[in-house]
Amino acid sequence: MSSCSKIFLIFFFSFFVIFLWWEIYLPVNYFFREEKIFLIKKGESLFQIAENLEKEGLIKNKFLFDLYIFIKGAQRKLQAGEYSLTSSESINRIAEKIISGYIAKIVVTIPEGWTQKQIEEMIGLKLPGENLEGFLFPDTYQFPLRVSGEEVVKKMRDNFDKKLTPDLKKEIQRQGKTISEIITMASLIEKEVSKNEDKELVSGILWKRLKNNIPLQVDATITYITGKRTTKISKEETQIDSPYNTYKYLGFPPGPICNPGIDSIKAAIYPKNSEYWYYLSTPEGKTIFSKTLEEHNIAKEKYLR
Repeated sequence: MSSCSKIFLIFFFSFFVIFLWWEIYLPVNYFFREEKIFLIKKGESLFQIAENLEKEGLIKNKFLFDLYIFIKGAQRKLQAGEYSLTSSESINRIAEKIISGYIAKIVVTIPEGWTQKQIEEMIGLKLPGENLEGFLFPDTYQFPLRVSGEEVVKKMRDNFDKKLTPDLKKEIQRQGKTISEIITMASLIEKEVSKNEDKELVSGILWKRLKNNIPLQVDATITYITGKRTTKISKEETQIDSPYNTYKYLGFPPGPICNPGIDSIKAAIYPKNSEYWYYLSTPEGKTIFSKTLEEHNIAKEKYLR
């Protein structure tokens, strides 16, 4: 082979490599960042995926996408799902997303103390199943775009089971209590007070009232009945005939009134003993504790009028 031929082949090969690099590692349009939701159905082949990507304007050349996947040996690793892609992404970046199953997700933060109804309103789904209240653990979650109610429940319940550790379950059992009782108590604490040190004291007060057959008189149970998003209740509302009315009926309500966080759950398990029998929360969120009904009434006049 002549020197000219060798130079030509080297030049051609170099040009070909540069061309491949350019096409695979540079995007269709670097400045166009509008996202598209790209669906890969189960059972779709590599060639179908590549063709659809090209049709959507997400890649310039379907054959180079095929080539990249073949070089990676990832023909059987492409995962179905909905992907958030833009034409400002290169072939290799798009391919790696699909290989790794980096599907488009929605991020949802469920605050501590939210009810099942509030959660359903936020995510726009009816959550299937019985006795979910209290056991949908509040946290930040990532869900697929077309997540089902069943998937949401499973993820939140699994998280609850993870947070309620074997040691905590063992302590609940040692105290002769049930998980349902603890979560119901935790839900009352969650809605009543915000500071951890106050939660432990309120927990001690409420367990003491239960032990002595004194009504719990938790205002949050009334707002749970009425559905009002307020901390204020009227005297008339305390007479509502509902098993959740802890002014009217002794003992626990039938179940949790919200989904408590781990601090409230721990406060329910580890209450703090004190001489207090009463408490109230000021409009500013401060908790005032009282030893006698007389002290409590004075505190109500001072802070709640």
